[in-house]
Amino acid sequence: MFSILRPYIFSLDPEVAHDLAIKSLKANFLPKSFFSVENEEMLETSLLGKTISNPIGLAAGFDKSAEVYNSLFKFGFGFIEVGTVTPKQQLGNPKPRIFRLEKDQALINRLGFNNHGSETVSKRISNNFPDGFLGINIGPNKDTKNKVDDYYICLSRLAAYAGYITINISSPNTEGLRNFHDQEEMKKLLSGINKVIKEKKINCPIALKISPDINENEISRIVDLVSSHKIQGIVVSNTTDSNRDNLSDIKKHETGGLSGQPLKDISTNLIKKFYKETKGKIKIIGVGGVDSGKSAFEKIIAGADAIQLYTGMVYKGPGIVKEIKKELISILKKENLKNISEAVGINA
Repeated sequence: MFSILRPYIFSLDPEVAHDLAIKSLKANFLPKSFFSVENEEMLETSLLGKTISNPIGLAAGFDKSAEVYNSLFKFGFGFIEVGTVTPKQQLGNPKPRIFRLEKDQALINRLGFNNHGSETVSKRISNNFPDGFLGINIGPNKDTKNKVDDYYICLSRLAAYAGYITINISSPNTEGLRNFHDQEEMKKLLSGINKVIKEKKINCPIALKISPDINENEISRIVDLVSSHKIQGIVVSNTTDSNRDNLSDIKKHETGGLSGQPLKDISTNLIKKFYKETKGKIKIIGVGGVDSGKSAFEKIIAGADAIQLYTGMVYKGPGIVKEIKKELISILKKENLKNISEAVGINA
């Protein structure tokens, strides 16, 4: 059905098409059974203290304000991450701000954390209990004077409604955000996060979403800080604001974060390096260019406990989750593996 609708969808402005998708998902009319597969028990795994039906997640950025996560769970996702949510509602950057690079199977976005704000999101989730494992991605408002305080506000306000919280320090579309990759800035942020967790008696796993544009020598330092501050997960990785040289599409010079196929090998190689440093003690969620069972498996054998996608669904439609599950099960049988968790890190 998506293949029939795709020419019409792609004739629309990308953000208009996305808004239309959100409105359609609010109708919540598709049965979950439509997206189920045989032998899915082979994909059951654990992530951040929770058993999930499969390791395929939806990355933050699609359901920014937690409007349609339960409809999205019906597509067969093992987990979903909403956001990025900021303390106050914000409109984001001026339009146009999303660009399809069809020749490269990629997107560039400079949305700038447009969302309805933490109060609205917390009320929305409290009134609509998640049907699966729901992560909430948090970040600071653009005009805030103290970014760390914004993380603390969001953590305090949203942790009670989340299966896990992702600290987003890696979007290229909020000025100064990636400064938190600096050793002292990261230490200050994570220490403050721990303080809030202790004071508010928060019982919610925390993950840190990092940039794909970091230097290799930064990896061990990040792992040391994450370990010492008892952060349970690392999301590898966000979009890149570099890596444009080999792209074909004329839109490649648009400012913003690049996602999709051009990020695939970059993020997979980074996953492998993080896995070697963490020695499997910190959960890794792999993101970037996943659009098939093969690309998902590549990230898992590199060291990802679970994977996320977004751009792949833009190009291949909601049936992508079912296809990835079927292909992963086929790969596991071929490799004589009984469960997906046995594959984690075997190529690292």
